[in-house]
Amino acid sequence: MDLDKKIEVILFTKGEPVTIKKLASFLDVFIEDINEALGVLEQKLSDRGLTLVCKDDKITLGTKSNFSSLLEKLHKEELNKELSKASVETISIILYKNGAIRSEIDWIRGVNSSFILRNLLIRGLVEKITDPNDNRRFIYRPTFDLLSYLGITKIEELPNYAEIKAQITKRQDDLIKDTNIQMNTNETNNTN
Repeated sequence: MDLDKKIEVILFTKGEPVTIKKLASFLDVFIEDINEALGVLEQKLSDRGLTLVCKDDKITLGTKSNFSSLLEKLHKEELNKELSKASVETISIILYKNGAIRSEIDWIRGVNSSFILRNLLIRGLVEKITDPNDNRRFIYRPTFDLLSYLGITKIEELPNYAEIKAQITKRQDDLIKDTNIQMNTNETNNTN
């Protein structure tokens, strides 16, 4: 598969800026190869609605400026419609965990939550802060507006808070355990 296509898939799936160094490391190629592939991808996107957005040593997919009115219309529609099932799931995870990083949300839901989180941020229902344990990622937390909208003054007032928080924690622990078992099984099979 062409390197430019792999980069496109990664940028689309991540939904956030990625460093060129990380792309090179993940794809096990040289930085020069990534830069060359980015040139190819940029050329392929030249007559499309998407474009590459570069800042410092990071790159992401973005939309071309001539689609701004279309995007504005789309955003207004999104803000005025009811929350989707995926949005409610994501808010629930953030509420009951009292803040979560995107990878946790993705893991619990089993799908990429980038666009859902973006919409919730735009609506002012969640906020993101830099994770104090790792400044390369963000923690998504409920906003005061969300708590006010729900008619609660603190997270612990959510229905069945302790029970649901325990279920989420158990599901996450089970997923970690299953992943560790699978990794150990694969390592055992590879050494035989």
